[in-house]
Amino acid sequence: KGPRTCGISLTIKDPRWVGAWWLGFLIAAGAVALAAIPYFLFPKEMPKEKRELQFRRKVLAVTDSPARKVKMEPLELSRAGGQSLLDGLAALPALTSSALTPTVFPRVLLQTLRHPIFLLVVLSQVCLSSMAAGMATFLPKFLERQFSITASYANLLIGCLSFPSVIVGIVVGGVLVKRLHLGPVGCGALCLLGMLLCLFFSLPLFFIGCSSHQIAGITHQTSAHPGLELFPSCMEACSCPSDGFNPVCDPSTRVEYITPCHAGCSSRVVRDALDKSQVFYTNCSCVAEGNPVLAGSCDSTCSHLVVPFLLLVSLGSALACLTHTPSFMLILRGVKKEDKTLAVGIQFMFLRILAWMPSPVIHGSAIDTTCVHWALSCGRRAVCRYYNNDLLRNRFIGLQFFFKTGSVICFALVLAVLRQQDKEARTKESRSSPAVEQQLLVSGPGKKPEDSRV
Repeated sequence: KGPRTCGISLTIKDPRWVGAWWLGFLIAAGAVALAAIPYFLFPKEMPKEKRELQFRRKVLAVTDSPARKVKMEPLELSRAGGQSLLDGLAALPALTSSALTPTVFPRVLLQTLRHPIFLLVVLSQVCLSSMAAGMATFLPKFLERQFSITASYANLLIGCLSFPSVIVGIVVGGVLVKRLHLGPVGCGALCLLGMLLCLFFSLPLFFIGCSSHQIAGITHQTSAHPGLELFPSCMEACSCPSDGFNPVCDPSTRVEYITPCHAGCSSRVVRDALDKSQVFYTNCSCVAEGNPVLAGSCDSTCSHLVVPFLLLVSLGSALACLTHTPSFMLILRGVKKEDKTLAVGIQFMFLRILAWMPSPVIHGSAIDTTCVHWALSCGRRAVCRYYNNDLLRNRFIGLQFFFKTGSVICFALVLAVLRQQDKEARTKESRSSPAVEQQLLVSGPGKKPEDSRV
């Protein structure tokens, strides 16, 4: 036979198409290498950092002398080093306690974890990171299977819609916090509002998708199409391999066969077009009226729904990322000044351990339960060839909905705790106000407020 019949005629729509998957990694690695060049131009010591180190040595030199500790009053310290020296002395415990010893670290770690605001915000971020990890890992595959589009087109849509929406959400969240001058209660309310809207726009995703098309031998519906029986009599003489996979589609009935052999085809024809060649299989005994079948999987009738689906996903991602800046501000404002660095480290540790590591495994296991036809390798499951699209959509979107609900619950608890703390602070302030006024009256009208030492 000539090269036309023996050559590989795969197209990007063929499920066996792999493509240059490594090319994207090379481009990304080159971009990272170019972005790292400016780091080689940095000085050995930053000017600001050098001044701060000199100032710390000056503060420590003043406070290390026992005689100076006893004799120097705030006024003398102000004369010796100015007001900045007094500020440095006030901040000195934060500077010195940052060097945690092995005996101090467990106590500070336990103290940080017992903080309710910190713990609830971190748990909500764990839920959001679990959602993001599952979406980033399996969304291209989900779109490819659900809407019968190519992997390149799915990744192109995600890059054009989802990632810009994430950036917009983070920036808008930071702008709202700055322009509205949001305090802890305002940041908690903004986080809760963003997640509630994200949860609301996730509901239509359960109903936007394509059902599985009919596959001979897998979706058994003999009443609708007589050629869907598992290994019908028309192909018994073909001895088709059970592990073969070369899908073909009958355009007239939209029935897909695992291989041309399962369709009972005996000949192959290649037709050249303007930009590509099409492969047909003819003399198919298992196809109605003996129509020729086209190489490749059947196209979906609802591929146009992929854009509205991804628009809703992008909108939900933007609303979820709206909580990024205010939630981070809640962590920084909720812990002590000397524990902020440790709190941020604990936060990212929990995100890695509780979200980014187990979430892809959970999503992958849920997706595997929707498989209806596995390819075998050495008698073991290797790769899933066909999924139940309705079940795939419900379980994938259901997992996303579950994590979003967990984040909403955590932010609701954060807002409740913040309001309770704010209420207690106001009550304490209102109780102390009469005592302050009475002390000012007792101090006498001629005395200055600072002389009364209230």
